[in-house]
Amino acid sequence: MTQTTKELIEGMLLYKESIGRKRATYEIHLHGIAEYIDEKCKTGEIISLKEVIIPWCERRETESASGLRRRLAAVREFTKYLYANDKCDGILSLDELPAAAPFTPYIFTDDELMAIFHEAEHIDSDPEDLFSKNVLGLIFKLIYFCGLRPNEGRELQRIDFDSKEGTLFIRHNKSGRERIIPIEDELAMLCERYLKERDILYPSSDMFFPSTNGKAYSAKWLGRRFMKIWRMAFPDSKAQVRVYDLRHRFATAVMTGWLEKGENLYTCLPYLSAYMGHAEFSSTAYYIHLLPERLMKSSSINWELFSDILPEVENYE
Repeated sequence: MTQTTKELIEGMLLYKESIGRKRATYEIHLHGIAEYIDEKCKTGEIISLKEVIIPWCERRETESASGLRRRLAAVREFTKYLYANDKCDGILSLDELPAAAPFTPYIFTDDELMAIFHEAEHIDSDPEDLFSKNVLGLIFKLIYFCGLRPNEGRELQRIDFDSKEGTLFIRHNKSGRERIIPIEDELAMLCERYLKERDILYPSSDMFFPSTNGKAYSAKWLGRRFMKIWRMAFPDSKAQVRVYDLRHRFATAVMTGWLEKGENLYTCLPYLSAYMGHAEFSSTAYYIHLLPERLMKSSSINWELFSDILPEVENYE
């Protein structure tokens, strides 16, 4: 039986999920390609890389270089799947793509963090979602103090918090890996206090931070609330900040603490890598670029040991 393009895309997504990858990583960037291919090819026909796939890969007017790379990375994975199943005559190469502009995360100061947490706790309630104020009062603290990716915070489930052990089970990892991380006693107490109210309002929801429909809040919702809180705290600031910058600040804070104590960063870094759920050691080493200049000169950083793993400055997440 001949498969349609949509069925082929679904087959690739199911395969990716079977090896621990997230469907959304690819699916969102393949929107529209099935209809496009169906216009160019007959069902069951071998898809031409040069005549069909590559023209669809042209950069769009409103597309950034980094956005283009993400979209075409998904298309490349699709062509690999097609080629392996004799549905395409080649695999898309990314060698000629424009380089993404270097991105430098914003590293919050201690005062800025305190202001963010204060505003999050005192933000006006949303008339259509009164409990969101409780969510905002905790979720940013949890993301920062646990070094979480924003989606790991948003998608926590109620059962992922173990009050007896004082741990969080992180299941929605970027690389599909799971981990258990300990949290500070004070933060654990905040979680317990929050859950008492959450359990009254959303007893049937599986989510730790349920929205009005009982499901997880969207990334867009959280990002917009974070920017609103930032503008409330610093109305004159021109800084481009993101929720993800809380995770970046966590990593640099841990490294700074180690260096100020004279710890050997090379031997300590694997612990931070495991805690943050990085698949590659180099992803953790990236944060060295973000340390204050005075610490970059520390004798605790052996540059010869780091020479093979320290990446160029990119947008590591």
